[in-house]
Parts: sequence; C-alpha cells; structure tokens
Amino acid sequence: MSRSWEALRALRLRLLGPAKELVGTDQFGNKYYRVPKHQTRAGQTIPERRFVEAVNQQAYQYETGDFPTEWEAWIRKKRNDPPTIEEILRNENYREEMKQKIRDVSEKDKLLQAKEYKEGLVAEPLHTHVKGHASAPYYGKKEPSQDPTSTANTFQPGSWMPPGSSSSHKK
Repeated sequence: MSRSWEALRALRLRLLGPAKELVGTDQFGNKYYRVPKHQTRAGQTIPERRFVEAVNQQAYQYETGDFPTEWEAWIRKKRNDPPTIEEILRNENYREEMKQKIRDVSEKDKLLQAKEYKEGLVAEPLHTHVKGHASAPYYGKKEPSQDPTSTANTFQPGSWMPPGSSSSHKK
C-alpha cells in the first residue's frame, strides 16, 4: 500500500505541483501559506510562492492595517522566516508607545510655542497672501502686461523700465 501511495503522491506532485503548506495565522484570523520551490513536468523551476487566505474574502472591504506589517514583509519575501505572535505583539506595543511619545512631544511643543508667543520671544507667524491663480486681483480679467503686443498688421513694442526707476514715474 505504501508503494502505491508514494506513486500516486509523486504523480500528483508532477501534475499539480506541491500542496500548499500552512505557515501561520495572525491575530485577525488570516491564514498564511507557502508553496515550496519545485519543478514542473517540463523541467521548469517554479520559485517559492507565498500567499494569504484572508478572513474577509471581498477585496474592496480591506483597509490599511488588516494585515500585520511583519506578515506582509514575509509575503513580499523581505524576510525569510515567518513572524511569531509574540514578535507581532511586541512590535505593535512599541508602535503604540512611539505614537504616545509623539503626541506628548507635540503637545509640549505647542505649549512652549504659545508661551514664547505670549512673552514676545518669538514673532507670531504671518498669514501670507498667496499670489497666483484664483487669488490674483485680476483673476478672470485680462492681465496687465509690459510685453510687446501685436494685432494683425500692427506691432506695438512694449516698454520696460527697471524697477524703482524715477524716470518711469515722471513721464
């Protein structure tokens, strides 16, 4: 029996390739698999393939963070070994600690800025008027130009005077 079983297994391996192997599961219930490197009947080498069977089968319902970054790195072959639950939880705790530290530093910075503004140590930021497109005073109207203009058979050269030239104002 074992000899015929091995023959059937070898035939299935040659025809269909190796079976997928469950590598692990994350805290959300997603299952991660790999298909090892193998050769086809024609002798072509097929590289290792890694994939996930997600709990949520509809692709449009996924959001950022549905897959832990450690598993995503494993699927993309950025790491050789699959992550452990302990590693994922440790990294998640570290990320939360960093987010809290960032919030604390940001709050301290805002308080320090407010104190410096109040004491007059730092000038208040100015709100500048953005020039250009819709904020220009001549938006929707013909823009004044000092460039030469031309209409059909007539040509009028433009006049240019250096900025701050007193002779331009006295004419």
